[in-house]
Amino acid sequence: MTLQLVLGLVAVAVSVVAWGVFVAGVLKQIKIIRLGQPDGTRMGPFVPRMKTMIVEFVAHTRMAKFRSVAPWHWMVMWGFLIGSAVLFEAYGEVFDPHFHWPIIGTWSVWLLLIELLGLGTVVGGVALAIIRQLNHPRRADRVSRFLGSDFKSAYFVEAVVVIEGVGILMVKAFKQSSGLEVAPLWTSFVTQPLAQILPAAPIWVSVMALVKLLSGMIWLIVVGRNLTMGVAWHRFSAFFNIYFKREDDGGVALGALKPMMSGGKVLDLEEADPDKDVFGVGKVEDFTWKGVLDFSTCTECGRCQSQCPAWNTGKPLSPKLVITQLRDHMYAKAPYLLAGGSRDMAGDEVGLTEDKYEDYKKRLESIDVLAMAEADRPLIGGPDELGVIDPEVLWSCTTCGACVEQCPVDIEHVDHIVDMRRYQVLIESNFPSELGGMFKNLENKGNPWGQNAKDRLAWTEGLEFEVPVFEGELGDAEYLFWVGCAGAFEDRAKKTTRAVAELLHTAGVKYTVLGPEETCTGDPARRAGNEFLFQMLAQQNVEVLNAVFEDRPVGQRKIVVTCAHCFNTLANEYPQVGGTYEVVHHTQLLNKLVRERRLVPVAPVTEDVTYHDPCYLGRHNKVYEAPRELIGASGAKLREMPRHEERSMCCGAGGARMWMEERIGKRINVDRVDEALSTAPSKIATGCPFCRVMLTDGVTARQSDGLAGAHVEVVDVAQMLLESVKRGTEKPDTPTDEVPTGTPLPDEDKAKA
Repeated sequence: MTLQLVLGLVAVAVSVVAWGVFVAGVLKQIKIIRLGQPDGTRMGPFVPRMKTMIVEFVAHTRMAKFRSVAPWHWMVMWGFLIGSAVLFEAYGEVFDPHFHWPIIGTWSVWLLLIELLGLGTVVGGVALAIIRQLNHPRRADRVSRFLGSDFKSAYFVEAVVVIEGVGILMVKAFKQSSGLEVAPLWTSFVTQPLAQILPAAPIWVSVMALVKLLSGMIWLIVVGRNLTMGVAWHRFSAFFNIYFKREDDGGVALGALKPMMSGGKVLDLEEADPDKDVFGVGKVEDFTWKGVLDFSTCTECGRCQSQCPAWNTGKPLSPKLVITQLRDHMYAKAPYLLAGGSRDMAGDEVGLTEDKYEDYKKRLESIDVLAMAEADRPLIGGPDELGVIDPEVLWSCTTCGACVEQCPVDIEHVDHIVDMRRYQVLIESNFPSELGGMFKNLENKGNPWGQNAKDRLAWTEGLEFEVPVFEGELGDAEYLFWVGCAGAFEDRAKKTTRAVAELLHTAGVKYTVLGPEETCTGDPARRAGNEFLFQMLAQQNVEVLNAVFEDRPVGQRKIVVTCAHCFNTLANEYPQVGGTYEVVHHTQLLNKLVRERRLVPVAPVTEDVTYHDPCYLGRHNKVYEAPRELIGASGAKLREMPRHEERSMCCGAGGARMWMEERIGKRINVDRVDEALSTAPSKIATGCPFCRVMLTDGVTARQSDGLAGAHVEVVDVAQMLLESVKRGTEKPDTPTDEVPTGTPLPDEDKAKA
């Protein structure tokens, strides 16, 4: 028929344009992604990476963290993937209503699959739009994970999804009403009843096939011309982003920070050349190609934002907006970079110069004004400087990793934020003033508090037994007890150190401590971006530790730590600088000793306790069960907070935030304490001295407000176990308004405060 021929020609003509626009968009996006720095660590091994990618998208393991969304997204995803075969079938149907795929086109299983795809796509698309409406920022403001997301793009994508699904069902229904397809009811439980009320008109098969095709072609044109539409592009880029994730075993980018790299290699700070090497990220093109792929893949779903402690307490940081702002900046600046433009650290143009290119003027003319303006913007800068990322945003991050844990497409937010901090610290010397004192103390005294190394054994005073100190030989010691700076100098953390020492002594565990030979692991320096200081401290410690364990094989170099940050650094980051040890957290070792009956609780702690998961013990290292089992062993009743385990709320101390003031919004530690108090506990237990300090300060604040009882105290899990084992009690922590803690502020900073 003439009409069918016209419909077919329209479909073909539109498709040629649409596929041309889309392929051009793909090629341009690949060029832009390749503008990033090289990173050869992502290429293999193939089998585990491919396995991770298949499992994550087939089973929706990452998406399932939001169970109310996962099934609907799963339907839409499969509708898009397998529905592509149905879309291409429409090219034949617009010309001939009788057309179907050879061989499989009449199979009952295929007919059922089409039915399920069409129905699932419609239901899934509508459900996602409803979810977006129910969580709209106009109702919930900051509580909405969609605040800052591009709603127009999302609704466009969801509309196309629904139209595609309707097109699939209507083509099938009209085929049945016209007698062109005969199928059992179990394969057509929606379309067969629908066919009963539709006219017998084969031309409508071609019309609906054209609708199905045109909706897809319009989608291709729009997406191909809008490379920053992450809600659409993630359909393609997510597979690559998951495959090229940092950890080839499928783990997310938590635990160790990515080493500082330049030119695809780990940067040797002693031999680095500031004129040639990249120190962190000072320009958007300093990110690796994987970083640019991250930016391009963001779906703007806001799961990272909904879990961010900074965002939830009124800070300007949104992990989602950081990624989308970097994406928009990269793509806006891309014409300048693709033309060969680049600038040195002083801001002088070194790429587009007359002596470098014969076609200099032609290249310059190819760059539009907006791209040149974008190239002038600093990556980090306040509103007056038109910076892409505001300094308040950059320094609000606690590096808790909640964003990375929740991201369904494996974006590595923490690595990107720390890379930007590295440039600000090492090259710009631009960082919060409070960090200056902390850096100075670490460099001169080996601890953030600025205490003398000779006082590292002060915590042992008053113990009823002698704490063994390393004096050249390990002897029969099974463990090196890494006390940590907080455990040695901070009064509240000392109680944890003493409790662990007593428990190890009671259990007959042979251990030794380094005493004055121990220094800070460098965690706060590294998270604050001072990679040079971290390397200095880490190499110093590794040299000492390797000398301590000189006569022991790697598998027998055991260290037990009480600080979650020391635990993470020693276990995950010291291998980067030549130190490989078997590191256990004190809750893990104590739990093992209880199981082996080497520690026997005899006096149950009959109290209601809630447990706060330290970010660097839980989310970064997946240690959840040991501290909870110890709480149970002590006889206490555990009351979980709404946010616990992998969704635990940060205490606010990580990312060197413990040494920075919170001047915006609600204090993170107070917010976490409010959640803890909602469980009506008598004790708030934790397993990290940083957390203990922050939570104690929060409890003190709420007690002074009259919102917490005087009986509520913050303790370490080890203290609870000791109380149960010894039938004894300890004095509660002294509030910091009576005994100050932390790095003293310089006089000029006190005046500002």
